[in-house]
Amino acid sequence: MDIPTKIRLAEKYARISEAELARRLGTTSQAFGQRMKTGKFSSEDLEKIAEALGAEFIYNFQFPDGTKI
Repeated sequence: MDIPTKIRLAEKYARISEAELARRLGTTSQAFGQRMKTGKFSSEDLEKIAEALGAEFIYNFQFPDGTKI
């Protein structure tokens, strides 16, 4: 599943619109919509999005022995 799809699902779960998420992030809905089209988000962007949604974004590499980096 790509990042824009995950963001859309998280918006639905949090019951906020993309426009409201953009507002919470301090950007316009048009600018955020363009970012959603490209799907290019840094880890910092994803952390800010998660915070605006009232969630936590967890990203890591997890190895078979349980090690997370």
